[in-house]
Amino acid sequence: MIGLIQRVKQAKVTVADETTGEINQGLLILLGVEREDNIEKMQKLANKIIKYRIFSDEDGKMNLNVSQVGGKLLVVSQFTLAADTGRGLRPSFSGAATPEQANSLYEAFVAYCRELGVETHTGRFGADMQVSLINDGPVTFNLQV
Repeated sequence: MIGLIQRVKQAKVTVADETTGEINQGLLILLGVEREDNIEKMQKLANKIIKYRIFSDEDGKMNLNVSQVGGKLLVVSQFTLAADTGRGLRPSFSGAATPEQANSLYEAFVAYCRELGVETHTGRFGADMQVSLINDGPVTFNLQV
């Protein structure tokens, strides 16, 4: 499972001119699900993201996590993160989860983040989404489990 996380001042997802999710300070998470992923990997990634210390403390050091700054999450499914780009000029998606598996783990990820007490907003699985953001830093990390 792959989580490309971006620290944001603001982020929004729209589908057909309808806003499906919007946050101010927090993390935009582009979530990629691979064939071997399961509930245990999902929980491990969610815990890591929520505890990841990438927000500045009073000394300007990355020492606080999203919960400690009162931030929110905006989770967007992105199967292209599971692409194999090692050969040729066209990505292969053979390692990506099936849409059914990916949607199930995406929904479980969102529910689990909410259970952990972080306000979590979403895009719409499988939709043509437009994502806009004001990146804070920029600060971007690729987390994998």
